[in-house]
Amino acid sequence: MEYVLTSAEMKASDKAAIEIYGIDSLVLMERAALQTVKVILDRFGLDIYVGVMAGNGNNGGDGIAIARILREEGIRAEINMIGDLSKLSDETTVQIETAKKLHIPIYYGVEHTLYDVIVDAMFGIGLTREVEGAYRKAVEAINASKAKVVAVDIPSGVNADDGSIMGCAVKADITVTYAYRKLGLMLYPGASCAGEIICAPIGIPKEVTQNKRTGVVTFTDVKNDLHLPERNPSGNKGTFGKVLLIAGSRTMGGACFLSALSAYRAGAGMVRIFTAVDNRESLLKKIPEAIVDTYQDQVGDTEGLAISLEESNTLLSGVEWADVVAIGPGISVSKKAKAILSVILAVCDKPMVLDADALNILSQDEKLLRNLEYGHKKYDNDVILTPHIGEFARLLKCPTTMIKKDLLCCCKTFTKKYDVSLVCKDARTIVAKRGKLTYLNSSGNDGMATAGSGDVLTGITAGYLAQGCSGFEAAVMGTYTHGLAGDLARKKTSAYYIMAQDIIKSLKDILV
Repeated sequence: MEYVLTSAEMKASDKAAIEIYGIDSLVLMERAALQTVKVILDRFGLDIYVGVMAGNGNNGGDGIAIARILREEGIRAEINMIGDLSKLSDETTVQIETAKKLHIPIYYGVEHTLYDVIVDAMFGIGLTREVEGAYRKAVEAINASKAKVVAVDIPSGVNADDGSIMGCAVKADITVTYAYRKLGLMLYPGASCAGEIICAPIGIPKEVTQNKRTGVVTFTDVKNDLHLPERNPSGNKGTFGKVLLIAGSRTMGGACFLSALSAYRAGAGMVRIFTAVDNRESLLKKIPEAIVDTYQDQVGDTEGLAISLEESNTLLSGVEWADVVAIGPGISVSKKAKAILSVILAVCDKPMVLDADALNILSQDEKLLRNLEYGHKKYDNDVILTPHIGEFARLLKCPTTMIKKDLLCCCKTFTKKYDVSLVCKDARTIVAKRGKLTYLNSSGNDGMATAGSGDVLTGITAGYLAQGCSGFEAAVMGTYTHGLAGDLARKKTSAYYIMAQDIIKSLKDILV
């Protein structure tokens, strides 16, 4: 697990290292430069021509130190100073004076971009204004060059807190970020400018963040971060949990198949499906391991009872049987679907996953949604909501454009009101729950933006819940493994080729 910091949190960490632990700022700068040089030499070798584009802040000081160390290694390197030199930081002033004494070539402005490698050291994590003037020209020149670009800490022009582009931004091949990943490197569109992200230690003591109880974390090391439910070697199918999956309408039969298969592939012992009768025959052929109960899904669903007494009894029997209930994929927003969801919210005290149409129904009925509020929730059970950004916008009654401006804040605000683990699915999925560190998922790729991918996530998450994970744990691990499986699927084929079933197939290469 790694912490992902805002610019203010990173500045506070630097300050603590300097003022509390007595590590001089120039020492931190030297370590940052050494780590970046190591990456440059490892990736590009010794026969290179390097140009450093340096600003007047400490990010520029890092860049100047990088040029000096490269020269010591025998690399042809030079410095291009950008911006107002009357505003040099104290540390950068020291670095440029040292560079002058060592006769390192220093140009003022962008002399040219005919380098093999360009080091972007113009702006660091403190950028809060639009990139203009000489800086904008430098960014445009870097992006137009044929050089490989290594960004120092964060690409110039990327906002470190939300990943927004401040007018324009450098598009790096590699970003060497120091001590901790920054939110702007993880969130889009900033993430698309970062290239490969290498998080390099520079000597900030772990004690600075080890007791953090708020903030954002991510996983980057599969070997150490993937913690799946333990398997009991003497267990049976009941030991590994029973999932009741309420999914699939008469026109959306595939959703329940994908979710059910995913729950099994995630390790659940038994799956019982409550679905429209039209899906029964197909499901029994495709997934004979499952128990299939059905209801009548009328065209238009405008006549008769929303749910019959017999159907209600079947549903209640399934709830009593199950360890976990997952509802929503493909159920539609019909009168009957709403009646089924209403029954579940009224009687189910088991852990639950609510996805897709279940969320759309909640967004249309504030009374139903209120059942999940702190103080109004009937049972003390784990509930996971898995909306994509559009469904989340409907729940919040807010345009997606507004939510995307501060997705983390919107997620945290929602979970302060509702007693749920929220999995907000976007290019970077966020998992939030009141009282927990917010999880920012770094696995997955654009090939997973395909029909049925969300149904797979629902099944995986329900499978982990059934095996004893808490709601938040299941939400985090479900999201992480779902993305890892998607990454493996892309590696085997391509982002253009992936379908939801490819994600399920790739689970076997993770869940070992």
